[in-house]
Amino acid sequence: MTVSLQVRDEHGKDDQSEVVELLTRPESYGTNVTRVDHIETHISHVFLAGEDVYKLKKQVKLPYLDFSTLALRQSACVNEIHVNRRTASQLYRGIIPVMRDGSGTLRIGGSGQLVDWLVRMRRFDQAMMLDHLADQGRLDQAMMESLADMIVRLHGSAEICRSRNHAADLEAVIDNNQACLESFENRLFPTKGIRALSKRALKFFNDHRATLDQRRRDGFVRHGHGDLHLQNIVLIDRKPIPFDALEFNRKLATIDVYYDLAFLLMDLGLRNCRSLASIVLNRYIAGTGDVGGLSSLPLFLSVRAAVRAHVAATQGEQQKSQRKVEEAQRYFAAAADFLDVTAPRLIAIGGLSGSGKSCLAAGIAPLIGNFPGACIARSDAIRKRLAGADLSERLPPSGYGARRTDQTYRQVYDEARQALAGGHSVIADAVFAKPAQRQAIEQVATDLGVPFTGVWLEAPEGALAERIAARKNDVSDATVSVLQQQLNYKLGRIGWVRVVNDGMPDDGVEKVSRVLGLSPDLSVGAN
Repeated sequence: MTVSLQVRDEHGKDDQSEVVELLTRPESYGTNVTRVDHIETHISHVFLAGEDVYKLKKQVKLPYLDFSTLALRQSACVNEIHVNRRTASQLYRGIIPVMRDGSGTLRIGGSGQLVDWLVRMRRFDQAMMLDHLADQGRLDQAMMESLADMIVRLHGSAEICRSRNHAADLEAVIDNNQACLESFENRLFPTKGIRALSKRALKFFNDHRATLDQRRRDGFVRHGHGDLHLQNIVLIDRKPIPFDALEFNRKLATIDVYYDLAFLLMDLGLRNCRSLASIVLNRYIAGTGDVGGLSSLPLFLSVRAAVRAHVAATQGEQQKSQRKVEEAQRYFAAAADFLDVTAPRLIAIGGLSGSGKSCLAAGIAPLIGNFPGACIARSDAIRKRLAGADLSERLPPSGYGARRTDQTYRQVYDEARQALAGGHSVIADAVFAKPAQRQAIEQVATDLGVPFTGVWLEAPEGALAERIAARKNDVSDATVSVLQQQLNYKLGRIGWVRVVNDGMPDDGVEKVSRVLGLSPDLSVGAN
């Protein structure tokens, strides 16, 4: 049960009622504001006034936050600006005081007696928030890749916290989820289902605790966003911008980077956007090379869904909302589905440049294995990462020498091996022109005892060249002249399944899906 403290004066009046009244009046903001919209949450009052947004933190004390004093609210306001300018500097303008002047009148800014503090933000179009866009089917690959790149940069620059015992914190969340879900048992959630979910989550946790501790030692526990879901991301100038990072409790935001990412992936999955979640995950892996977190991803997804289940249940009962109740039950079912992991498999997709390897890999990845689909070990992305280059940056000829190529392929094998060992299916995407390269990726599967399928894509020379010439903003640096060199390769015997991929991308996905026996079901529980 959540207990809160609302601070009131000696007459029982809310200490902030005067400030709230001030902020609801358009004249408080100057001559350009004719209307103020007031949104109230459990911890804030938010006022939309003209081109700005003003956030007043409520004078409350909860088990996980304390805004009960002016000094604590000021500190939280300062921290909110700090953590959010990492990703949304264009939205967060600063903090501003509420003052009482000599006549006793409250004003925003100015001089006099300090009364409270506000966070001032730039107002944006609510219709451009990603939850709305997802519900309208308006999210696309470019947005998801841009968002993943932003998260890569955030995690890359975030403070590393090796002393934070994230495993113990996660275990506490699992226990708390059970307690919160049980408060709705036999009304919204079945008792047996709650206990089964908690038992399975704790078993998964204990099976992976050593991995979680090792990731902490390796620097993957960082001060992340903490609340990274679609309602906290807005599209501005075609760029997804995460905002409203968790500022009031550093502990809750100091987590494994994959637990941070899992909130977004889970949210996409529950909105029937599994393919987009796959794009985010694989773009994140392409930018970081972090496949070690995949082994714990099912648990992270399940815990995030369980949290949302009891939060939505609380809202449903408080608001008497059947929609929220149904949402809570969907989250609860998903929390169990995420733990239904399947045995991994390895698929290698080879072929000359322009044969459609990467397009095909992206198309079939959501259909393979655990949510949100297979990990793609793409040689083009790995080569860029090894060179310290951005995925969109063109490498000089030295980046394609024999030594760097050998290093790239070794990394493809290593990442595939690590992801498979962690229980996650893999698609290895590379030319694989040399018999030794094809043998090496097959050996990875043999060593780990997982099923292997090799697919070799073919197309007429004209189609290959046309595809290469049409590329825009592609990770691959291959040109038509590179293709001409490849056409002279001595490929040797190719024992993989040969697929003619000379049509549209969907045609190739359909052909290879039949070869691999893949189901088109993209629901969360489809493995």
